[in-house]
Amino acid sequence: MIKKIIKILLVLIIMFTIFKFSGERDTVSTKRSDGLIIRTCEFVLGRQLTLEEKEIYTEKYVVYVRKTAHFTLYFLLGLAYISFLKEFNLNDKKLLIYTIIFVFIYACSDEIHQLFIPGRSGELLDVLIDTTGGIFSSFIYTSFRVRRRLHE
Repeated sequence: MIKKIIKILLVLIIMFTIFKFSGERDTVSTKRSDGLIIRTCEFVLGRQLTLEEKEIYTEKYVVYVRKTAHFTLYFLLGLAYISFLKEFNLNDKKLLIYTIIFVFIYACSDEIHQLFIPGRSGELLDVLIDTTGGIFSSFIYTSFRVRRRLHE
């Protein structure tokens, strides 16, 4: 019982984190991703970037950073959710189907949520990336379960 509680809390924490990021105004969200790009480039290059370089690097990498964040958060959500569902002794097929449906519905609701945030928009591509992250983690999780059973 305690494992179920911990696992559902983990799912809820990840969902809250996604909701919090999605609720940020466009200026806050842009500042966060641009700051990450600039700090990473400065760390890799070992020096401060000029204003011009900051603009070049942020423009070059912003899409990759933002889409990777989508994929990663939903990868973690899928992993946490499938781990929670495992506590109900479902077969692997049901684990995968239920997790994919859950991640897809949450991704859709997340994009709808963004329609109400100033400067933000709901993107079908983001739903696809989010769902792909959840699918990817679900297949990895299930693969390890199957492999472990084969070696027992």
